[in-house]
Amino acid sequence: MNKPYTFVFFGIVGSGKGTQVDLLKKYLKDKDPSTEIVSVYPGSEFRKMIESGSYTGNLVKATLEQGQLQPNFLTISVFTNKLVSSLEPTSHLIVDGFPRTVTQSEILEVSMDFYKREDIKIIYISVEKEEAIRRMKLRGRTDDTDEGITKRIDEYVNNVIPAMYYFKDKGNYTIYTVNGEQEPEAVHKELIASLGI
Repeated sequence: MNKPYTFVFFGIVGSGKGTQVDLLKKYLKDKDPSTEIVSVYPGSEFRKMIESGSYTGNLVKATLEQGQLQPNFLTISVFTNKLVSSLEPTSHLIVDGFPRTVTQSEILEVSMDFYKREDIKIIYISVEKEEAIRRMKLRGRTDDTDEGITKRIDEYVNNVIPAMYYFKDKGNYTIYTVNGEQEPEAVHKELIASLGI
């Protein structure tokens, strides 16, 4: 049996990560319909919390509106719960929106060791800051105010990029940089070609 793939996506807000995750899922499904794909995306879990109107959900919403990252303990618990409840030895794993701090990178490394995942492919969708801002303004989400966008970009530069570079010279991890300033289909083709899958 082929070993299952593990992918971890990085990219600035507005880089089209979500679209590339969807295209990659479809590609893997078409190639091998019998292998399950576990997708971990803390952002969607946070949105569910907000929609629930719970105490935690309201605190998550306030943090989001300030353009800040959610606290490590919460993001880590969402990530860990998903692995514990869904991951099987044969599942492909796609992670998007985690890790976003170096502390979370350490947790990812420990969890990948625990689950004996090998050859972890880190995919960096590269988009210039100006292009990311243009895209965010186009999509018109309520938290995409000028101030919110600036804060999220600062968080990205100060926290998320170091979280990715944590894996730079680690044996079990390879970082693949893909040009995100192309049409989605072209980005997907470049991604598949670079990964060689």
